[in-house]
Amino acid sequence: MSADIHQERILILDFGSQYSQLIARRVRETHVFCELHPFDMSLEDIKAFGPTGIILSGGPTSVYEQGAPAVEEELFELEVPVLGICYGMQLMSRHFGGEVVAAGKREYGYAELHACGTPASLFDGFFAEGKSSVWMSHGDHVEKMPEGFEVVGRTENAPVCAIQHSARNLYGVQFHPEVNHTVQGEQLIENFVRHICGCSGSWTPGHIIEDAVSRIKEQVGTDRVILGLSGGVDSSVAAALIYRAIGDQLTCVFVDNGLLRLGEGDQVMATFAENMGVKVIRVDAEDRFLTGLSGEADPEKKRKIIGNLFVDIFEEQAAKLTDARWLAQGTIYPDVIESAGAKTGKAQNIKSHHNVGGLPDYMTLKLLEPLRELFKDEVRAVGDELGLPHKMVYRHPFPGPGLGVRILGEVKKEYADILRRADAIYIEELYRTGHYDKISQAFTVFLPVKSVGVMGDGRTYEFVVALRAVETKDFMTAGWYPMPYDVLAHISGRIINEVKGINRVVYDVSSKPPATIEWE
Repeated sequence: MSADIHQERILILDFGSQYSQLIARRVRETHVFCELHPFDMSLEDIKAFGPTGIILSGGPTSVYEQGAPAVEEELFELEVPVLGICYGMQLMSRHFGGEVVAAGKREYGYAELHACGTPASLFDGFFAEGKSSVWMSHGDHVEKMPEGFEVVGRTENAPVCAIQHSARNLYGVQFHPEVNHTVQGEQLIENFVRHICGCSGSWTPGHIIEDAVSRIKEQVGTDRVILGLSGGVDSSVAAALIYRAIGDQLTCVFVDNGLLRLGEGDQVMATFAENMGVKVIRVDAEDRFLTGLSGEADPEKKRKIIGNLFVDIFEEQAAKLTDARWLAQGTIYPDVIESAGAKTGKAQNIKSHHNVGGLPDYMTLKLLEPLRELFKDEVRAVGDELGLPHKMVYRHPFPGPGLGVRILGEVKKEYADILRRADAIYIEELYRTGHYDKISQAFTVFLPVKSVGVMGDGRTYEFVVALRAVETKDFMTAGWYPMPYDVLAHISGRIINEVKGINRVVYDVSSKPPATIEWE
């Protein structure tokens, strides 16, 4: 009998911290399922969720402000372990009679946390020689301790920085254990999930596949499923997973929209149709997409045009398959979060994803999204477990709208052809120099501006492309990759010499935040 991967579940209540999604990612790394929900989730819904443990996130507000976010009072009486982080700790302290005030000196960045008292098992392996380096981001602190709690960690500016009420399994930390900057922060979260909450960890690739296969079979029955195959990691893993569940009931539709990477259409067909035995229908729709995008420069509108055209084409293909009842998509958890999806309902909409938000009312197909709960690295782990080729599984992410959002402004065939060739050179050189697997995502952006250059003895006035490369663990935050100068120089030289229409190459050194990974 397969493990119930949702039986052990951590509930994260989001108070608006920029790090809330990172908390979820760290919990998943302990092989335990979790969900992120808004702080005002009703007590009835919390009970229905059945949490094994609860984490209260940080947030930008002061707990003593009128109308500050809060939880229902009875939450702390559920006899479920609770960990409060930053704002969450202050909220817990205030609930139990403590006092939170504006700090005389705010703390942002690194601080040295010193152990005091007798730390519970939450802090096992956290303190080395009685101290640890942590990441702080707060302007308030607990001045008066709540009754029954013990201080077990302090910094120079925050005398109450880690608290516990071991008898009630209530814990709070003023710092952020979820960020990489906190040394041993992941250990603390694992201690909470495994030691305090007693989770054993059934959220593993093998169990995720077993669960997904079972659910797909139950949902689909004998119906036919069509899947929009892009050749990217997410749709490829979704295709392999569904194919394992229902075999020939799956038909993949690969839409060649003219916005793909160089040679991608042939590569996708070869991989799936020839090597994996999956039925793939190839639709040549370049003219249709370029016509639909003609004259449109707004990035959100471009995404919607591309998304709607994909849906129209899938609907047309489904009509040819009389027993098709389902449309499968490679939607993953970050797509849902960035589209301000149902998990929190509080996040600001960074950008819309063409495969998030359901299907148009006129569409008769039902939606099948077997990866919707997974982060990108979890998708890759599932792909590995399914036996997909390493180069496919660890290929850098490619956006659903393709080059449509890597061409700034209006999309034209000329621009797409130039960008395709430049990007192919960039990726080829990253593989050749051994940098590709060190980078989380790399791509080229076409800028619709021209600059003056000199080639041979003549003046040129041609386009600019930007190279982007980032390092990240979760794609929620990302740092730019420090590409060696000689590698950049060689890539730039090849692009300018080999791609007609480009005479200038620039390198993007922006991190996320404040920038996003993609330019649009």
